[in-house]
Amino acid sequence: LAGAGAAVTALGLTWALPPVVTGALAPLARTTDVWSGEHAGPVLGPHPATAVLVLAVVAAVLASVPRLWARCGALVLGWALLTALPVSLGLPYAATLALQLLTTAAALWIAVRPAPLTRGLPRPETARDARTAAAGAAQPTAGPTDRPSADPAAPFTAPASGSVPPPPSAPPRNPAAGFGAPWSGWSGWTPPKPRPQVPAAEPGTVLGRVAYAGGLLSATGAVALALDVREATFVVLGVVLGLLAGVAVLGTGARRVVSACGAVLAATGLVLAGAAAGGLEGHWAGVVLLLVPAATAVVGAKARPVALPVEITGAAAGLCALGLAGSRPAFLALVLALGGVIAAATAVRPERRRFASWAAAGLFLLAAWVRLGAWGVTTPEAYTLPVTVPALVVGFLRRRRDPEASSWAAYGPGLAATLLPSLGAAWTDPEWVRPLVLGVAALVVTLLGARFRLQALLLLGGTVLALDGLHELAPYVVQAVGALPRWLPPALAGLLLLAVGATYEQRLRDARRLRERLARMR
Repeated sequence: LAGAGAAVTALGLTWALPPVVTGALAPLARTTDVWSGEHAGPVLGPHPATAVLVLAVVAAVLASVPRLWARCGALVLGWALLTALPVSLGLPYAATLALQLLTTAAALWIAVRPAPLTRGLPRPETARDARTAAAGAAQPTAGPTDRPSADPAAPFTAPASGSVPPPPSAPPRNPAAGFGAPWSGWSGWTPPKPRPQVPAAEPGTVLGRVAYAGGLLSATGAVALALDVREATFVVLGVVLGLLAGVAVLGTGARRVVSACGAVLAATGLVLAGAAAGGLEGHWAGVVLLLVPAATAVVGAKARPVALPVEITGAAAGLCALGLAGSRPAFLALVLALGGVIAAATAVRPERRRFASWAAAGLFLLAAWVRLGAWGVTTPEAYTLPVTVPALVVGFLRRRRDPEASSWAAYGPGLAATLLPSLGAAWTDPEWVRPLVLGVAALVVTLLGARFRLQALLLLGGTVLALDGLHELAPYVVQAVGALPRWLPPALAGLLLLAVGATYEQRLRDARRLRERLARMR
């Protein structure tokens, strides 16, 4: 009877599925422009009201069954009922949006407080104890007529009439003990070792995960549906931001982390929607969007459990700000400088000091280069050398005081401040003076790094020297290759591959030794 009822119920749920799929996916399949003020309603399925009735009946039946799988099914069907309701009843746009927000709020509340749904469900420990007791009751026990006492000092008990005990040389084996059980004479049966019990998940945890997944789906659908109307976008994003922030505060585990990141994304959407509603251009929107990483830096300093994922999501919003401001070099320099300020403020925290300080230095440096490019400066050395010289002096004094200090921290920023902008200028300079001077300077830096075993000088100088030489020699290489027969370059490439393959092991050992030597440098 249970199987027949389950089969009929499955057929009914399959028939009632189209309105649910339409209600969940219709907002994502956009047919109108954003903020167009028009909403293309989903196509109604067959017998929509009856489909909702089927979902409601099956959800009520499953909710009355005191089993975890039944409660999970009832929860899923309840979410499906609320999702299919606007499609089945043909509700207007405002009512549909309100119902989706209500579904999101209810699902997220159950995800945080699933205790009411767990009433009447057996605890995992109770079920495990019941299974253990049943297994113990099912184990065979030896009676006085099965075998004599295992104690050698115990008196021999004669077997019952009509039974002949086997000889001691061929003792009987109990099939339940297996072929590997040790037997010695009339020794008793050794029970098998119990299997290790895998800890079962708490009912509240399982129900909370199911409800949380439904809440995220409803929130996504509500945001997608709200993009049709400007006012609805602000309302829905604000409500979703508040709900996810509440789950991030009240929830635990992965739900807290995901909710915190979702709240940051909702805040990003609010800022972009506000900039679009205010008629701001893209570069101004990029400047305003920096409010999000600034806020995440503040939240990360207070909420340590979700600090890292929140700050990473805020950094992603900062990258979007760079993309928006990229069309205007002056605003791009401003965004980079403000990002450097945020990173420098984050570097005050001890656990973020190393990474955030490097990020702040890089952002400030990029901001200076972009600003020089925006001003049309063709001689960046006039601005970078006054920074490089004192930076190298400070790095030298630090190395004298602390010989174990890294060369990247001592000399890296100062060298990069001049070498990298000069390399960019040399690649666009038609004259030969700048590439020659830059190549000589890079060669000197490389030789100093190899002499004093300084990794920063060796790598920075060698990289700049190789790129500068490649840029200067590329035209001559192209001319030489064009003058050679066409078959010669593939032949030389084949010979090179043969040589590398023949000495593969030796080259691999050389590469490992080079890597070890670089790793030993400061």
